[in-house]
Amino acid sequence: MTASPTPFAVATAFLQAMEPLDYDTAVRYVSAHCEYTNPPPFGTVYGPAGIRAVLEPFFAPTLDNEFRVLRHAGNGPVVMLERLDRHRLADRWVELPVTGVFHVHDGLITYWRDYFDVATILSQWPTA
Repeated sequence: MTASPTPFAVATAFLQAMEPLDYDTAVRYVSAHCEYTNPPPFGTVYGPAGIRAVLEPFFAPTLDNEFRVLRHAGNGPVVMLERLDRHRLADRWVELPVTGVFHVHDGLITYWRDYFDVATILSQWPTA
């Protein structure tokens, strides 16, 4: 019998796939009914298609991404990742401290919520 990956392994594998913006691989770690929430004005979306609909246009101006896990904690299916998200734009790197909460069941992310200061990212992000 093969052991299921830990919630930490699933969440970090998802983030690793997102670094090169490999959406096809990343969404393989997401359940069909996953709830993904960001602070307002971004809100909540559901499932792989909803996640892609938020992330693809947002990350369109990025050339490289790094999701550095600084600290993590877990309890059963729940894993919390304190991260420094780094995004290379054409003229600079943008950094955003983020804490993400993931619920993982049967090897898939069923819930994902990121906490960050929206003003920090929007003040540095391209508007067009």
